[in-house]
Amino acid sequence: STLFPYTTLFRSKILPFQNELHQVLQIVIGNAEYNNFKALLFRIAEMIELSGIEKQAIEYFLNEAIQDGLRSTKQKGKTTFELSEQMQMSIQERVRFALRVTIARKLTQQAFRPFSVRLAESQLLQHFCMIDHIDKINIPSKSTLERYEKMFPENIIRKMNTILLKAAISPEIETEENRLKLEESISLDEYFADSTAVKANIHYPVDWVLLRDATRTIMKAVKLIRKHGLKNRMDDPADFMKAINKLCIEMTHTKGKKDSKKRRKQIYRLMKRLLRKVALHGLRHQELLESRWEETNLTKKKADFIIAKIENILTQLPEAIRQGHERIIGERLVKNNEKILSLYDKDIHVIVRGKAGAKLEFGNTLFLAEQADGLILDWKLYQDKVPADSKILKESIERLEEEYDNYTPLSATTDRGFFSKTNQKFLKEKGIKDYMCPRSVIELQERLTEDDFCEHQKRRAQTEGRIGIIKNSFLGNPSKGKSFNSRNLSTAWSVLSHNLWVLARLSEVDVGKMEQAA
Repeated sequence: STLFPYTTLFRSKILPFQNELHQVLQIVIGNAEYNNFKALLFRIAEMIELSGIEKQAIEYFLNEAIQDGLRSTKQKGKTTFELSEQMQMSIQERVRFALRVTIARKLTQQAFRPFSVRLAESQLLQHFCMIDHIDKINIPSKSTLERYEKMFPENIIRKMNTILLKAAISPEIETEENRLKLEESISLDEYFADSTAVKANIHYPVDWVLLRDATRTIMKAVKLIRKHGLKNRMDDPADFMKAINKLCIEMTHTKGKKDSKKRRKQIYRLMKRLLRKVALHGLRHQELLESRWEETNLTKKKADFIIAKIENILTQLPEAIRQGHERIIGERLVKNNEKILSLYDKDIHVIVRGKAGAKLEFGNTLFLAEQADGLILDWKLYQDKVPADSKILKESIERLEEEYDNYTPLSATTDRGFFSKTNQKFLKEKGIKDYMCPRSVIELQERLTEDDFCEHQKRRAQTEGRIGIIKNSFLGNPSKGKSFNSRNLSTAWSVLSHNLWVLARLSEVDVGKMEQAA
């Protein structure tokens, strides 16, 4: 219970928030679900303040603002910089609101646009986010909500999660209770790990559909450039999109016919011929925009964005055409690590799972480790392809030691995918009880005679359910992120929101009984 004594984590002074007049929440009778959700939000709001994660976030952004100010003053020949109280209070309020509104969005499992509407009409969510003022209520747009979520780096969210769990473990010296007022402090003694696949938000990567994507992206960019007055001689861009769609439909309808292979090759050659014209028109309009963007009403930033969009497709197009040629015309296999799965997201891998309904998935490997109460202790979304589960157990334990002050769990329980002689040796050296499921049937039969092993493996089955909760109720399946960085950040927010949700549902200490006992 004294593993993590409470020490101050903040170097600079945080200004106290001024209490403003808020609207009184209406009393709702006859709806148990609403009242349960209300109690959940109130408890989460209390834990945000008691744990200190809000202070950690504010401290980080204040330090960032000071560093930015110092860099700008050095350019002007000055050596000192100090935030004004008005600037500091503005940063504090923005960070506090961004933290709460992002957690609220994860809890309600809504996208940015519908959540913005729900926040505007829900007095309860406004109260949780502390924007239910008497005079006016400022509701952020969907774009602002997205900026708020992405302004937090992943390492700061991870640090907030660590502080939250430490608060549920460490007791107050005066009262000998954990800081979150839980009836029983949580324990990190038992460690349960598993991995899963976070599916990317892409369509199934069919070779000839990649050519359709390339055509649509280039022609939409060309259409936008021509709309702003820069034109080169060509047919209507819409005609090219109609042509590629027609060829895609013909390719689909060849399935099951006698001469399907021959016909598929003919259609693919027509696609290649069409793509050469599309690429040429895209290149010419890209050069036009680069040299004459001042003649349009586009800003330099928007012009650069359109240029980069065309450049991204043109650089990948030869390889995408070659990939389809190898598979359709040459009838040769292409290795997974050489495939283009998406023209817009390079950090996607083929994940072979072999499960019913998910033999193959396209995305990134996610590792999760939980403790006995279901709280996520450690996680990592892998940008590169992970060779095997057995390779990631060691780094997870070492990451756990670093984040929790050299503390290691007493036992580790995994499925057979994590089992290896190297992991066995590593756990033995760390003094951690090994409850990994062996790969060998003979070894498994021997271990099934141990009561502790059977009990921990039975509990490990709940980790599968925990993964389902994270993916379906918080992260999204597939994840809506359009890049690895977006998916990685969304995963971190999902874990933090999930842990707040789990802790809020644990039994809270009864203050009245404590006073009577005293």
